[in-house]
Amino acid sequence: MMTAKLTNAQIAWRAAQDIPDGAYVNLGIGFPEMVAKFKPDGREVIYHTENGILDFGEAPPAGEEDWDLINAGKKAVTLNPGAAFFHHADSFAMVRGGHLDVAILGAYEVAETGDLANWSTGPGSVPAVGGAMDLVHGAKRVAVITDHVTKKGEPKLVKSCSLPLTGVGCVTTVYTSLAVIDIVDRRFLLREKLPSMSVEELQAVTGAELVVGDTVADLIVPEV
Repeated sequence: MMTAKLTNAQIAWRAAQDIPDGAYVNLGIGFPEMVAKFKPDGREVIYHTENGILDFGEAPPAGEEDWDLINAGKKAVTLNPGAAFFHHADSFAMVRGGHLDVAILGAYEVAETGDLANWSTGPGSVPAVGGAMDLVHGAKRVAVITDHVTKKGEPKLVKSCSLPLTGVGCVTTVYTSLAVIDIVDRRFLLREKLPSMSVEELQAVTGAELVVGDTVADLIVPEV
């Protein structure tokens, strides 16, 4: 039984630490937008939003929003010096042309093969694919941030996805509320886990086999 897990903010913080200096990054709508708050000091990250901004900054303080400046999720943003605006079609040309280094998205399911399902929960759901299908195949690296299990306690990391796919073999790393897992050779490679949780306990809430290497680091995240 899980006794503790990372908050969404802590998951976003952990994912932000792996964004390399100078990277061009797209953040998915919703939870992934939080990653922009945690850019490591001294590191330049250029955030791209598919509605046509390059190099936006943190959200403005409440009451100081300029609602002409929004991201793809309709959240108010600020601009960094040198920020650029462009047509929606040009924005997608950047995505499809392979000009983004990293895309960070949410997920309903991630398969051990790197398949991603994040746009539909199946029959009766409201489709919301947005630009995700372009992003998962246009970005050089695709990372997922998610709770490790569903609200019903079922694994979100699975052997094969049961929900409609966003992309095939596209995910490289998953940052969850319990662990950091790389996808290597179509398998889940455990990189970090909460120190309070054993590998066996983590395996019990994961829907596919975890490959454990010679060393598994502790997943240590500050209060944020």
